Amino acid sequence: MNKNRLPRHIAIGIVAGVMVGWLCHHFAADAKAAKDIAAYFSMVTDIFLRMIKMIIAPLVFATLVGGIASLGSSRSVGRIGSRAMAWFISASLISLLIGMLLVNLFQPGAGMNLHLDQGAVATQVVSTGDFSLKVFVGHVFPRSIAEAMANNEILQIVVFSLFFGFALAGLKQAGFTRITRLVDELAKVMFKITDYVMAFAPIGVFAAIASAITTEGLGLLLDYGKLIAEFYLGITLLWAVLFGAGYLFLGRSVFTLGKLIKEPILLAFSTASSESAYPKTMEALEKFGAPKRVSSFVLPLGYSFNLDGSMMYQSFAILFIAQAYNIELSFTQQLLILLTLMVTSKGMAGVARASVVVVAATLPMFNLPEAGLLLIIGIDQFLDMARTATNVVGNSIATAVVARAELAHEVEEEKLPAASSAALTRTPATAA
Repeated sequence: MNKNRLPRHIAIGIVAGVMVGWLCHHFAADAKAAKDIAAYFSMVTDIFLRMIKMIIAPLVFATLVGGIASLGSSRSVGRIGSRAMAWFISASLISLLIGMLLVNLFQPGAGMNLHLDQGAVATQVVSTGDFSLKVFVGHVFPRSIAEAMANNEILQIVVFSLFFGFALAGLKQAGFTRITRLVDELAKVMFKITDYVMAFAPIGVFAAIASAITTEGLGLLLDYGKLIAEFYLGITLLWAVLFGAGYLFLGRSVFTLGKLIKEPILLAFSTASSESAYPKTMEALEKFGAPKRVSSFVLPLGYSFNLDGSMMYQSFAILFIAQAYNIELSFTQQLLILLTLMVTSKGMAGVARASVVVVAATLPMFNLPEAGLLLIIGIDQFLDMARTATNVVGNSIATAVVARAELAHEVEEEKLPAASSAALTRTPATAA
């Protein structure tokens, strides 16, 4: 498929999915029949996402190891990593604040007047049993690289790849140079496989949208229209902030980056899966001019620590639930919730339906009704689409900014030896 046509075909898949999903929902005999129909669409989506997931682990390993080996020194990795984490923390805080400000401004939950006894039913919407510090540490440090790759644990793959890359960079013998070339060739093969898989993207997108609409119907969008519209307004504002911050560091080229990443954004939005956008995001960053050694290191980290859309969603959801139950939260309490989310959200890597799980785990910490999740769980698919696309935007801009800063640092380092050499040649003349 012509790459320039892929975004257009994905857009067609979205529209067709909405139409077919509405027809299936309308003519389905009952809710159970609608779910049965949606299951067939979901099967197609699952196949597409499985094909995407089979690419992620070897692609992350090959690009990251090749990048570390080319960087050579641990000092370079430390410099890039510190810059990336500084950006990630700042972006996360801004995303949480935007969510908090908009919920307080629009009051989407006000007027629902729910009572705590209405939510007293013991309804466990999502399981939070796997959300703990112990599990998070388990997601960071692998006990087996084979297991990490089998489960697509990106953080574990990153940790192993760091060790492997440093070891490869430390061995300068000719035989190990061949291994470096082999790793680079593996990355090229995985990108070629990506092109093949992406040919099926419009079909996967169509099935994902059709499944969601068949189950929930367009009526749900109308009933929750105000909440969805306000959330999407917040997402738009967050995009403006992210591109504005990118403009400060990248200048007008940030808009070039925006054009390059429209394909991965569409993929992430329509499938509600960041993984589906990862390979295309890597390609877009390479076209933008970000060195592979930088993007292959920063982007996987961003997938675990820089989920801007998810961060805004979490503050939005928690404060919305508080408003729906007429629970007044002071500014200090809201600030404490934001600081808690800053910490707990970093354990999202590898947890299914991560943003919802973080919200479910945070609610009882502040004596907020867990049953409030029922208010948003039905429309979570539509909110997830926006927050996932935003995660791709945030990680793309972050990686591009860090890459530009690293290139500028390398230019300065090249100038220093030349300046020192010139100073040495002038010194004798001065002494004379």
